Amino acid sequence: MAATPRGTSPVPPDARPRLTVLSGPSGVGKSTVVAHMRKEHPEVWLSVSATTRRPRPGEKHGVHYFFVSDEEMDKLIANGELLEWAEFAGNRYGTPRDAVLQRLDSGEPVLLEIDLQGARQVRGSMPEALLVFLAPPSWEELVRRLTGRGTEPPEVIERRLEAARIELAAEPEFDTTLVNTSVEDVARELLALMEVV
Repeated sequence: MAATPRGTSPVPPDARPRLTVLSGPSGVGKSTVVAHMRKEHPEVWLSVSATTRRPRPGEKHGVHYFFVSDEEMDKLIANGELLEWAEFAGNRYGTPRDAVLQRLDSGEPVLLEIDLQGARQVRGSMPEALLVFLAPPSWEELVRRLTGRGTEPPEVIERRLEAARIELAAEPEFDTTLVNTSVEDVARELLALMEVV
């Protein structure tokens, strides 16, 4: 049997599930929605990112992240092995391309939970992906979530709010918007968009 060339699909692309990308401003609740959804539907595969940041206590390599050196990340980027990547707070994060394609080829629903910059890169490299924007119920609610912790200095909070304004303005770039009024409702709506029964 002939080997399938790397990066190509043994299944016609229209026969495999559509990649779903969830993005939105910081503090909107993306991680909470995804955690709730995967508790109910563990068959939804959430891509594990590669990162140059050090592991935090309790984090496991290959489960929470693939922890890589700066040199390894440089190679992944140079070889086109990342579907998307971004720098955040001095560290780089990226989505390994092959793992996503393998899951899609095997018929599994795949979800990426990434920032705006990453979502734009996925749109460029996989235009068939479904981009879902998670929006807060209101600007006031997002401000409350971003400032509610009370652990950060005012200048950090101001930077977060400015970033959130920019991220909210990108909503028209997405295929659809879900408003996070209830984690349960949004998780259900996301599953319906992914066609997970």
